[in-house]
Amino acid sequence: MSLSKIRLELARCKEYPEGAHDIGYEFAAPLKDDGRIDADGWLKDRDHCRVRRFRPDEEDDIGHLVRKRGGSWAFHYDIHSDEEEDEAGYRFGDHVFRPGEYVSVREDDELMAYKVVRVMKVA
Repeated sequence: MSLSKIRLELARCKEYPEGAHDIGYEFAAPLKDDGRIDADGWLKDRDHCRVRRFRPDEEDDIGHLVRKRGGSWAFHYDIHSDEEEDEAGYRFGDHVFRPGEYVSVREDDELMAYKVVRVMKVA
């Protein structure tokens, strides 16, 4: 199974009317031909499904793409404890990850829209 590196950047919102190229996520995930996350591929290669959360003036958070009970997806930054909250991808299993598409991530009880700006095969 090959992995794709996906870059999400903050979409337009009230605080950032033009969006923000320096706020977002880069993560690796196996994608099906239709651009959706391949759950079976993830299960086989989940240790390589890493995420990097980037923000200006903050150190990057590094973690993993995880699958939760019920089939939802989230970014988990502290693999060894439950102290840090996961950031849930809103309906990531249903979304197509292709440049120009939009997805949402739940951050601190707020749903934030992100634009898929790049998808590259990496392995």
